[in-house]
Amino acid sequence: MGCAISGLGLAPKSGKGMRQAEPAATRLSPQQIDMIQESWKVIQEDIAKVGIIMFVRLFETHPECKDVFFLFRDVEDLERLRTSKELRAHGLRVMSFIEKCVARLNQLDRLEQLALELGRTHHRYNAPPKYYGYVGAEFICAVQPILKEKWTPELEHAWQTLFLYVTGIMKRGYQEEEENYSTSRGTSKQERPQRINTAL
Repeated sequence: MGCAISGLGLAPKSGKGMRQAEPAATRLSPQQIDMIQESWKVIQEDIAKVGIIMFVRLFETHPECKDVFFLFRDVEDLERLRTSKELRAHGLRVMSFIEKCVARLNQLDRLEQLALELGRTHHRYNAPPKYYGYVGAEFICAVQPILKEKWTPELEHAWQTLFLYVTGIMKRGYQEEEENYSTSRGTSKQERPQRINTAL
């Protein structure tokens, strides 16, 4: 089940995480916004399927990501994951977030607030930023077969740009929450208690 992720290097295999970019440097052009919104009309018809494919692929290509998910941590059988109600529900939550991002592409202040809050939430769930780019890469792989001939290098680049923009803001939200947590608790990151997480 191969998938070529070109351009912005969204799917690193090393432990160094996604190539970081300042959100301002990854702003979408009006043409890219139109392309994403048009393609989303097709993608949303298979929203649950895309969510499952995306996370099964994520756990297949980056098994270390399962450590962040209490419910799926010990599940080795990918077939069991494909039929998991919990994974379907989580996939739908992530797809719902993507849908909200697409709906706010012409209201970047609202999109930024949405992504900042999700980054803060991920800190509370102890889901570090190094995993965020993987989700975008697997989303892109999952939607290519659905969009068929509508999938173009330009559309791929538009989606990559959106995910770089959103994950850059999420990382900022995560870091802000980490600073707030350390300040309010007077603890270092190492002293922070481990939290059980079911969200990415």
